[in-house]
Amino acid sequence: MAKNLTTKILEAHLVEGELVPGREITIRIDHTLLQDATGTMAMLEFIAMGLPRVKVDLAAQYIDHNLLQTDFKNADDHAFLTSAAQRFGVHLSKPGNGISHQVHLERFGKPGLTLLGADSHTPTAAGLSMLAIGAGGLDVALAMAGHPFSLPCPKVFGIKLTGKLQPWVSGKDVVLEMLRRHTVKGGVGKVIEYFGPGVTTLSATDRATIGNMGAELGATSTLFPSDERTREFLVAQSRGDAWVPLTADEGAKYDEYDEIDLSALEPLIACPSSPDNVVKVREVAGTRVDQVIVGSSVNSSFRDLMTVCRMLEGRRIAAGVSFHANPGSRQVLENVAQQGGVLMLLMAGVNIHQSGCLGCIGMGQAPGTGQVSLRTFPRNFPGRSGTKGDKVYLCSPETAAASGLNGVITDPRDMGKLMAWPGVENPDRYLVDDSSLIYPLPPEEAARIEVVTGPNIVPFPEFEAMPEHLEATVVLKVGDNITTDHIMPAGNKILPLRSNIPAISRFVFEQVDASFPDRAQAAGPGIIVGGENYGQGSSREHAALAPRYLGIRAKIVRSFARIHKANLVNFGIVPLTFNNPADYERINQGDTIVIPDLARLVREGSVEIPLLVNGVGMVALLDVSERQRQELLAGGTLNTVRKGAA
Repeated sequence: MAKNLTTKILEAHLVEGELVPGREITIRIDHTLLQDATGTMAMLEFIAMGLPRVKVDLAAQYIDHNLLQTDFKNADDHAFLTSAAQRFGVHLSKPGNGISHQVHLERFGKPGLTLLGADSHTPTAAGLSMLAIGAGGLDVALAMAGHPFSLPCPKVFGIKLTGKLQPWVSGKDVVLEMLRRHTVKGGVGKVIEYFGPGVTTLSATDRATIGNMGAELGATSTLFPSDERTREFLVAQSRGDAWVPLTADEGAKYDEYDEIDLSALEPLIACPSSPDNVVKVREVAGTRVDQVIVGSSVNSSFRDLMTVCRMLEGRRIAAGVSFHANPGSRQVLENVAQQGGVLMLLMAGVNIHQSGCLGCIGMGQAPGTGQVSLRTFPRNFPGRSGTKGDKVYLCSPETAAASGLNGVITDPRDMGKLMAWPGVENPDRYLVDDSSLIYPLPPEEAARIEVVTGPNIVPFPEFEAMPEHLEATVVLKVGDNITTDHIMPAGNKILPLRSNIPAISRFVFEQVDASFPDRAQAAGPGIIVGGENYGQGSSREHAALAPRYLGIRAKIVRSFARIHKANLVNFGIVPLTFNNPADYERINQGDTIVIPDLARLVREGSVEIPLLVNGVGMVALLDVSERQRQELLAGGTLNTVRKGAA
């Protein structure tokens, strides 16, 4: 039978289960990826397992989030991660070397492999035909320890691409079109697999952009074939021997299907404050712009940044516009510099920053009150920029540059009257500089490395097992599309506390209800009630770990985002959904919920979990695997691992 590419890679890595959508499968992981915002806790979790060295083929630790050294915390975390990477056989990318997704694409990625990353944008590796999946830090720590990864078997959503992008239209517009059509929930439970003649017109970095923002569709992953364009990129990186051809069989079937004619696309933009609030740029053209940022987690490749350089060459940014460039990696900046691009940016009035996430996670670059910010970033969730009530738009590098020049949102096609379309191509050969990568030491040398810990590195908290009966207070009730940014905010005040759970827990739901931490601790066992797509966005496990530290034992919602649901199980929070979605309206903040015989019901495999809400009965559903039931009973995955090791 003809097979799609997703099925081929899953079959090659399948350890347990059947490839039936919705059923749990377990797959072997080839590469793991950590960044410093998630990596400090994940590394502590790995250390807690007591292993002398990682057991995965390649483990990489990137320092790309917490780059602002406003006090000792980030510097201490960097020292901890550097020493831990050397001690346990992990590749380390130093601060300023680049964003995990871009550097992994450049230096480590290989077609056909699996990559598990503690970052929701890990599917950027779709640019090299890797099946790359975002997960919580504990899941990645387990993969580093040699454990396979379990997940619900995804459906495969086939997107046939035809035609070719017109001038001034780019890969960003392809994924914005996907978001316009399918929303932030359109990819939930699916791998989005692109195929068709239009694929060959997209470079590896175009594909990486589309893969990166597949996370905004809620997708498990995104996948492209490995073809001549893939080989071109690997050869240009002096890694041509890593290339293998991979494609779906002729006539392969997909669970869902759509088709995009690339030649019919025009410049698109996501308006505040959701990645799926997408319109044509022409519809909002003329809106005043105060800030423009190009780069960061997505659209930070050589092609993206050099396109901006060419558009700005010999011109000046409009008065009143603050324009910033965040290169995806040191390599990107070096190659742009080689072609004279750095001088083009400087002469145009652009502020060039170090390679890192920066404003994408609220680490600086916050816009002013009431200001409009155009960003090539993947997300524009409310307040994520660091400014309350922000007005953040998401767009392509072409739209960003055109708007920065004119001071208002501008369809880049209008620039054709003033300049030739840049038509930038990736180099045949990149300048390659690996001096900011630290490679693993031989085991005997690594064993002598002392792991450095500062006062902000606090050991992983101990959690008790599931109670036989649960009586808890509804500490908070929230609506639909609550993101992990709502639950556990980012930003330069909070991110440095990622390795200090008692301290970071004081900021849980800060943007929604600043009194939540005190009320949760005072309530004893607590419950949170939510609407649709609860926990969308970042993979940050702290959005589960910190609420558990505050006493939350269950969440009852209309539906969960995949990664957050898995993280809840990892830390012993019971993820329940309403059997009758209308029951959401019957529960209020402050209500008492009793779940009699909870542990027995979980042990016996019950899906229907009876509840008493202020004495009135209703039913919730517990849709988890047998493995996850054992982890919930133990009080979390790490408790289960420790028990098994003992």
